[in-house]
Amino acid sequence: MKQMEVTIMGQSYLLGCPEGGEAALAKAVSRVDKEMCAIRDAGRIKARERIAVLAALNLAYSLSDTSNAPIGDATDASAGDTRGAGGAAGTPNEALPDLDALMKRLDEALVQDGQLL
Repeated sequence: MKQMEVTIMGQSYLLGCPEGGEAALAKAVSRVDKEMCAIRDAGRIKARERIAVLAALNLAYSLSDTSNAPIGDATDASAGDTRGAGGAAGTPNEALPDLDALMKRLDEALVQDGQLL
């Protein structure tokens, strides 16, 4: 396994990389760096670990949003959704229970937690 030195948010990391996977790893590092820098530059969160967690959540959500897998069918049914599991749920975002409110609560909790540090 080959090792690659990469930089994310100004910090250097030495990562293992399979032969021939350098371009894919560089692309992934670029996406993570871009996401983390955007969160940092928004100015609400200072701790690198918290920025990394939010970036991971954002990237995981964007990956699940682009997949064709059904999202939230069980949640829709338990939340009293009248569309049913096979109904026209629209976009994957509609299948998720109030994601904007959840993200706002997460941001508020992280800001409060950051003030303790």
